[in-house]
Amino acid sequence: MALFGFQCRLIRVPNCQSCIQVSLLNPINRLRQRPKLILLLAASLCVATPAHAHFFSPLLEALLPSSLYNSVTIRSKSQTTNAQKNSGNETSDNHILYPNNNRIKITKTKTTPQVTNEPNLYALLDAEFAAARGDTRRALTIYKQQSFKEEATVVFERALGLSLRDEDVDSSLQFAKTWLDQNPDHVPAWFYVAHLALKAHDYTLAGEMLSRILSYDPRADLSEILIGIYPNTESDQRELLAALQPIASQQNASLSVLKAGLLYQFNEPEIALIHIQRALMSEPDYVPFITLKADILRKIEPAATVITYISQARFRNPGSKSLYLYEIRYLLDLEQSEEAWKLLLEAHSRFDDDAEITLLAALVSLDIEEYRSADQLLNMLAKNPNYLDQAYYYLGISAERQQRFEQAKYYLNGVMQEDLVLAARKKVVAFELLNNNVDAALATLEILRQQFEVFAPESYVLQADVLWQQGEADEALRLLTRASRKYPNSELILFARTQLLDDVKDYVVKRALLNHLQALNPTNLSYQLSYAQLLLSNDRSSKQGLDLATTIIQVRYDDPRYDNELHLQALNVLASSALANDDYTQVIEYLQTPYDVLPTLRSGVLLLRAYQGLGDSDNVKTLLADLQQRFSFGQDNVNDRVQLY
Repeated sequence: MALFGFQCRLIRVPNCQSCIQVSLLNPINRLRQRPKLILLLAASLCVATPAHAHFFSPLLEALLPSSLYNSVTIRSKSQTTNAQKNSGNETSDNHILYPNNNRIKITKTKTTPQVTNEPNLYALLDAEFAAARGDTRRALTIYKQQSFKEEATVVFERALGLSLRDEDVDSSLQFAKTWLDQNPDHVPAWFYVAHLALKAHDYTLAGEMLSRILSYDPRADLSEILIGIYPNTESDQRELLAALQPIASQQNASLSVLKAGLLYQFNEPEIALIHIQRALMSEPDYVPFITLKADILRKIEPAATVITYISQARFRNPGSKSLYLYEIRYLLDLEQSEEAWKLLLEAHSRFDDDAEITLLAALVSLDIEEYRSADQLLNMLAKNPNYLDQAYYYLGISAERQQRFEQAKYYLNGVMQEDLVLAARKKVVAFELLNNNVDAALATLEILRQQFEVFAPESYVLQADVLWQQGEADEALRLLTRASRKYPNSELILFARTQLLDDVKDYVVKRALLNHLQALNPTNLSYQLSYAQLLLSNDRSSKQGLDLATTIIQVRYDDPRYDNELHLQALNVLASSALANDDYTQVIEYLQTPYDVLPTLRSGVLLLRAYQGLGDSDNVKTLLADLQQRFSFGQDNVNDRVQLY
């Protein structure tokens, strides 16, 4: 039996006839234990010939014994008679009518039809015809009806397979449970119902089935039952745990692990540890059990203990890549990069043809500035066609960090993988601008959109930014205007256009564009902040502008919408408004702490002007020196530069 992948050998049922491996696609091959050749021939003809079902009657009569043939044709007689009446032809019971109205006389010994409660072969053939032609509804109806007859295990499995494919899990569960109620001793069905109950979140029924299975065989392998059933919601997880808790799982590793995982998730590591230890007693070197125990230990033991445990497990399983990676990533989490790097080199020596380990070793080498090691590993990785682009990208990063910019451009220009190419070309543009090679930078962006049209909007925005940096704001705006006609649905281009418009001179146009963007994407905080800045630039006390900016700084750091840079920009907008209203203390409240943590020129200048407004000469002197050191601020004429900002 192969449904769900369950194997009856897992539960050791002696001489269980229902557990014989059979084909679900041809369930009639067990009917009445007929010779395989006869049934195979009949079935193959059914599959190969899409003719009317009565076409096979003479053949079936010749192949099958008379008692079975008569039981098969009980229903076909009535259908043939109706067809004859409708066509105006008269036939007797010993004639079969073909589609061309020809009649063939069949001579046979009359026998009394035998009534049987076993599945009807004709009905099963009819169901398979329907399934083959895509009429799953009809096939499923017939199979379900036939599955409730005697010796119909295989028919039930075929019906359940079709149900799982074409019905929701609740319908499949209801069918399987009803069938099990009629066949309570069919052990494999316990597995089916348990699995479906878990998928349908019927944890009470699932608990009953699991308890029944473990009472029959405490060591039954439940792994196939538990695949893909882990609940997504906390309420379902708690309900599942409550259903599992009363079930004795001391001898069952699968159930012990499931309990351990749930308890670990609910922050009960001490109890979870008991259950995972039980599982490890039966399978001490099974890697998923080992790593789950390590996860649990991380909540209750010091890091050294966890590392010792993983290292010992790794020594017992020297061929386990997963244990190497677990320990390496744990060391990286602990910021022990040197130790992780050494272990990575060891893993690379053991798994020298494993691209994942080679790439990770190269990245950690870059992180700890072991550039020679990184370059060697990345050049090895470049020999693998599937990793060539990643190797080139990080070789470019390595060259950049070593200030070998021409080499960096060579590698980064060679990157063609779609998820890396944009970042690579941005770096190439930055290198060209570093050498004041504006034409080369612009050419790089033009080539990018020729090679990857999907990045055309990004390339236009980057090109406009290059022009703006060169003091060609009008040309940049014209470029984006042309681009927006070509890509009218690109929010990226539209927003970039608004950024080039003046808040006062272009107020009406900019406001219309930002309103349109907010209508397209009402939750976009960047659009909201830009709109707030526009409002406050034209009305320093705009309530709507202040409310929008305040809403942005109130987004918590653990909120998926939180963006550190956007948060700081919102603080700057609020501080600028406060400064315009001579509220110098408020400016300092907004910006002093952020500047101490992450100093920027914009925040520093606003703070400097606030301290000037308060006449705090000591803080003005200290902050001015810091700005000069960090940003070369005001080197020519300090007073003029302060006023300019």
